Amino acid sequence: MKRAGKLVLVLGMVVLAAGCQRLSGGSNVAPLPATPTTPVGTGTLDPLDPNAAPPVGTTTDVAAAPADLATNPVAAPTNAQQVGRTDLLGGWKLASSGDNCMAFMTLTTWSGGYRANTRGCSTPSLSGISAWDLNGNQVVLKDGSGLIVAQLYSSEPGKFNGQTSTGSPISLYR
Repeated sequence: MKRAGKLVLVLGMVVLAAGCQRLSGGSNVAPLPATPTTPVGTGTLDPLDPNAAPPVGTTTDVAAAPADLATNPVAAPTNAQQVGRTDLLGGWKLASSGDNCMAFMTLTTWSGGYRANTRGCSTPSLSGISAWDLNGNQVVLKDGSGLIVAQLYSSEPGKFNGQTSTGSPISLYR
């Protein structure tokens, strides 16, 4: 009787092990396909209600729209000073439209120029600055997609003044 009990126990363990092996990878189940991804596009969406008024702060008047700095660059002042890339390295104070924050510039190459970032900016366009470049003696600040955020010129050492893409004055100083 003891021998029969041991035999049943051994057979039970063999059957159990065979079942576990089949469940643990011995099956011929195909893996799941990868989830397709598509890049996020940019553009405007049609309103849900075509009769709804435009959101506050938007305009359809072309004359009232901000200047496109890429096609209408800020003119250089008569006292614009020559600047080099190394003149811009490091931390700067940034002021525009009541926003006071910090800007940091490096010589790490980045799309549209060199790497830049800001800290403490509440304005979305200023907090989105991620690149800078020199165009002659003009400093150009750009966002992550390469759009111009601001154009500035140096009127004295350690200080740059210019205009944002929305037409607001902007200063970069130490």
